[in-house]
Amino acid sequence: MTDTATSPSVVPEWSEAPVQTRNERFASAHPEDFPAISARQLEWRLSPIDALGALAEGELDGGHYDVTVNGATHEWVAMVTIAGKAGLPEDRISARAWSTTKDALHVRVDGEGDPVVIRRELDGVRAAHLVLEFSANTHRSVIIENHGTAALAENVEIIAHDGSNARVIHLNEWDNSAIHAASHFVRVDKDAHVDHILVSLGGAVQRVNPAFTLSGVGSGVESFGLYFADRGRHIEHQVFVHHKAAQTKSNVLYKGALHGKGTRTVWVGDVLIGPDATGTDSYEANRNLVLSDGARADSIPNLEIETGDIAGAGHASATGRLDDEHLFYLQARGITESEARRLVALGFLVDIVGHIGIPELEERLTATLAHALDAVEEHA
Repeated sequence: MTDTATSPSVVPEWSEAPVQTRNERFASAHPEDFPAISARQLEWRLSPIDALGALAEGELDGGHYDVTVNGATHEWVAMVTIAGKAGLPEDRISARAWSTTKDALHVRVDGEGDPVVIRRELDGVRAAHLVLEFSANTHRSVIIENHGTAALAENVEIIAHDGSNARVIHLNEWDNSAIHAASHFVRVDKDAHVDHILVSLGGAVQRVNPAFTLSGVGSGVESFGLYFADRGRHIEHQVFVHHKAAQTKSNVLYKGALHGKGTRTVWVGDVLIGPDATGTDSYEANRNLVLSDGARADSIPNLEIETGDIAGAGHASATGRLDDEHLFYLQARGITESEARRLVALGFLVDIVGHIGIPELEERLTATLAHALDAVEEHA
């Protein structure tokens, strides 16, 4: 598989005119190619623009930061020599992070073994670029733990080379004041498979948008997302799956719960099955559980198909409150109403936790979610 060449843009210039297909959206590594962000623009119309002002216009620190990487080789590499293997920025904040970052952190994962763990504790207003590369025929998991008070604009590139089986777990457990705007670019080569698991907890604003390109014949991706929002937080994910090659598979499932006045979650799912993606099998779904009045969940699935020869494709979206029948069933067996509400909500969320495949981490996240739900019931 030939790496994508780094270039200023793949479309001549940014335009307000809507694109015909999702992959035609303007992309550039230069922030000056994009206008100031505005609610009139499709990619920003559901985002808290004022809260993102420091990342969209302010000064960003693009220097090295403290990070620990256990289980894989890593080094700081000049952006010009490594960035752009999996994609290019499609919005102004992503382009500002790209152009401001001096060196990318390159982590190479080989062979088989215990999970690789990348830990970051970040503060300040900064930019970052992470390139995570799985060598051919590698079968490994990577855990990325994000903590701190930072306002962070970043790009993450994930390359799964031929025959690799990669699992990447992003744990965004930010402090309450943190702001995180990230674009993830994932390239999946021939007969490779990626499990991409995104856990979004904490922070004032999280806007993390993964884009998957199934570029190799027989490649596949499973994209799972888990989010819990309360206390007026904004959590947003815009997911794009581009089936370019034949016999590719994708499955997207994001589940979230939200509570409290002013709390908002946004999920936009785009799947594009290209003209050469014969035999594709694709499905995407988003489920939201609204735990109180005053919270809002936006859920928008989209599907484009450019070939008539596919195995299957579909999408679904649902937003609702706790099921009265489930609550009644538990209460009829002596469980209090508050505990019944907690158990039903926890069961809804831990469905995603079960896909992580690392028992110690699954137990920790389940406990974290239980604690968050306890707090909801205390203020109900």
